[in-house]
Amino acid sequence: MSECTHDCSTCGSDCASRTEPQSLLKAHSPAARVGKVYGVVSGKGGVGKSMVTSQLAVLARRTGKAVGILDADITGPSIPKVFGVHDRAMGDERGMLPVVTRTGIQMISVNLLLDHETDPVLWRGPVIGGVVTQFWTDVIWDVDALFVDMPPGTGDVALSVFQSIPLDGIIIVASPQELVSMVVQKAVKMAEMMNIPIVGVVENMSYLLCPDCGKEIPLFGEGKTEAAAKAHGLKLLARMPLDPKLAALADAGDIESFEGSWLDPVIAALP
Repeated sequence: MSECTHDCSTCGSDCASRTEPQSLLKAHSPAARVGKVYGVVSGKGGVGKSMVTSQLAVLARRTGKAVGILDADITGPSIPKVFGVHDRAMGDERGMLPVVTRTGIQMISVNLLLDHETDPVLWRGPVIGGVVTQFWTDVIWDVDALFVDMPPGTGDVALSVFQSIPLDGIIIVASPQELVSMVVQKAVKMAEMMNIPIVGVVENMSYLLCPDCGKEIPLFGEGKTEAAAKAHGLKLLARMPLDPKLAALADAGDIESFEGSWLDPVIAALP
């Protein structure tokens, strides 16, 4: 057997480092403090993933925890808007500093780095994935819980997050339509392939609450999410309504003022 030279390009030794798969997980900055990390994912776009992320962060903050949001949806960032944050992210000799909302939620998003927040992000997949990784490795987080607002689908950026950020669990967001089974299945399979635990499923846009009688009106039909979740041994943790008040708060950048307890079971289920 050849003697190991610690240079794999010239080494002939069949050592463990050459035969065992190497982890791609990245460490956060030595100046940062990060407790638990949760990904909020969906198998497709348009299901309200960012809205769920925002409300989870607000609820966690209301429990007294230090909370952060890493906006990994680089080409469609909406987190700063719903929180009314328009400041530019700054840095010091240690790294990049997150912007802090009025209630103390830390956040980083590509919109906080652009000259104009309406500028499109015309970058290719590897560049976008690198930026997401830097949001984890270079930002000076000081949080008990960090929520990662994932990009929709199962493409390059989602893969970068799963591979580089040590997630403690993911929350899958779906909508009530018939295709929810396929959407949930895609997210579940990706999480299983990456060996990441699934906290549970949230169904968004489940119903509209009648302002006169208080009856729940299922605008998109009776939800299929619970059956899809059960098919994979998962719990449907919450059903979120279509609420015009929520939309108004998001448009006004005041999501931290929302009232509602529908996501409380998700907070209680977080490891």
